[in-house]
Amino acid sequence: MVGFQDLINYFIYPYKTGYDVPKTLIYAIVLILVAYLIYKLLKKLKIKIDRRLVVAVSPYVILGGILRVLQDSGILTSALVITPGIYFFVFLITLVILLFSLVIEKKKGVQYFKTMFILGLIFVSFSLPFVEMINFKGAITILTLFLPWIAIFYIIKWKLENKIVSLIHLFDGTTTFVALNFFGYAEQHVLPTFLFKFLPPVSFIFLKLIIVVTILVLIDRFCKDKEFKNYLKLIIGILGGSTGTRDFIRLLALA
Repeated sequence: MVGFQDLINYFIYPYKTGYDVPKTLIYAIVLILVAYLIYKLLKKLKIKIDRRLVVAVSPYVILGGILRVLQDSGILTSALVITPGIYFFVFLITLVILLFSLVIEKKKGVQYFKTMFILGLIFVSFSLPFVEMINFKGAITILTLFLPWIAIFYIIKWKLENKIVSLIHLFDGTTTFVALNFFGYAEQHVLPTFLFKFLPPVSFIFLKLIIVVTILVLIDRFCKDKEFKNYLKLIIGILGGSTGTRDFIRLLALA
């Protein structure tokens, strides 16, 4: 008989129990529900989902990646810094800073995204030094393979936000490929693990490209609400940015 502690270990400590299909589906459902509630909260706070919000949250995506690597390195051991806890932990930090920034905007006239961005940079600058970066060969390999994609998307005529979101996921895919193919890392998540049984790691880059581009095209075609459209793209970008940042920094640290 499965006890309460077993369920806690199953869902909260996936690095102990491993990722599987039921767990991944539950995480996905929770993510969708939480993302919807966040959207409603942003609307209630009268925050426009635009480039200013993207700038405001970007340091916190990087912060989440750093904290996750610190857990991989054994510096941090809390369940709050592993999936799925890391998403809720970083969200709470981001929310508190957002509310604080809105207060500052109301009292001092400083736009919220400026305060939020600067505080995020401070968090990143304090946490990054704890990561010992030694694998510059890995970083150079990733950037060398990624630069052609930047050139390709620079030439392509498409919406800027779509290009950025696509490039974020291509960076994630490239980092995954380099880590698996050249440095002996193993994939933990269900779908990539399944795919790599039949396809080489390099396929992950092109599969991500096809899937993300298709989703962005569908969003542009069928979503009429501009703010909600922007929000969906923001969420997709955050998902790719969080894993891409974590994997890139982890490879740099050989964690």
